[in-house]
Amino acid sequence: TTNQALPSIRRTGLQKQSRNHVHLSEDEETARQVGGRRGEPVILKILSGEMHRNGKTFLLTTNRVWLTESVPPRYILE
Repeated sequence: TTNQALPSIRRTGLQKQSRNHVHLSEDEETARQVGGRRGEPVILKILSGEMHRNGKTFLLTTNRVWLTESVPPRYILE
């Protein structure tokens, strides 16, 4: 995620765009490694436990990437 995308993310949350799911990392170090592939990463903390308690579904891949349909803005911290 780039700084340019933050205003849109604050309004609409994280959307899968052309992918099948939104991809989430388990920890900040992994998120920095993955996000750093395309420049300076912006790390967003997701209230995933709260999302799950509110009925959102998550899938875990074999390489420890969490997948979900979307992340509404109320579950995103900076």
